[in-house]
Amino acid sequence: MRGRVLVVAGSDSGGGAGIQADIKTITALGGFAATAITALTAQNTLGVFGVYPVPPAFIRQQIEVVASDIGADVVKIGMLADAAVIEAVSAALAAFLPGVPLVVDPVMVAKGGHQLLASDAVTTLRTLLLPRAAVLTPNLPEAEALTGRPVGSVAEMREAAEALRRLGAAGVLLKGGHLRGDTVTDLLATAEGVEAFAAPRIDTRHTHGTGCTTASAVAAGLAQGLPLRDAVQRARAYVRAALAAAPGLGAGHGPLNHAVTIEPVRCR
Repeated sequence: MRGRVLVVAGSDSGGGAGIQADIKTITALGGFAATAITALTAQNTLGVFGVYPVPPAFIRQQIEVVASDIGADVVKIGMLADAAVIEAVSAALAAFLPGVPLVVDPVMVAKGGHQLLASDAVTTLRTLLLPRAAVLTPNLPEAEALTGRPVGSVAEMREAAEALRRLGAAGVLLKGGHLRGDTVTDLLATAEGVEAFAAPRIDTRHTHGTGCTTASAVAAGLAQGLPLRDAVQRARAYVRAALAAAPGLGAGHGPLNHAVTIEPVRCR
């Protein structure tokens, strides 16, 4: 194993997204995953049926004890639930892991439509975590919520990615899977400009956890010393392979096959 990733996110009892997807992804790519769990969810491929929040003080304690012993090369942020959790996580990272790069996946709504971030917490997320993100990984609805503008085309994706960078994120990987069409285009915006990554859409309903998986794959790459662009390319290849090999579980949005292997990218 190479590359330590501390994942701060919620648990998915169905195993397709959340902490479960994060651990599987990071392990499959050769990294080590530690966790600070922010909430427990009762969910399956049909949706989220319940959320049990973890007290902010205990989330802080999880971060502290991992940081003081195992350490972390990258922190991946997922579901944070509300403003109090965001504030606790931000303060804990500043206290115990200052300077460690953050991969922020702004988890707001589950695949089935369940709200996973309180509406009044969006401003707190923008203020406390976006300016500290080495890379932000929103999908289109999340980008719309963060920027307050509609995103319905690749051109509007480019504008949204640049707007998100102006909020402070050093890099933005804006995922275009919600756009209609046979081609899926993701954009990577950095100080060097905006680069498009396009690939044919994989026709499957088994897409639960793609956002968590992508962000954790990028985090693993960065923790292993890959430049951001290489980490993104490997993450996209891994997610596409996991989609293509999905096991077909459940009656709704099923999970990916996180056990797939892909051609390794040499760490630099």
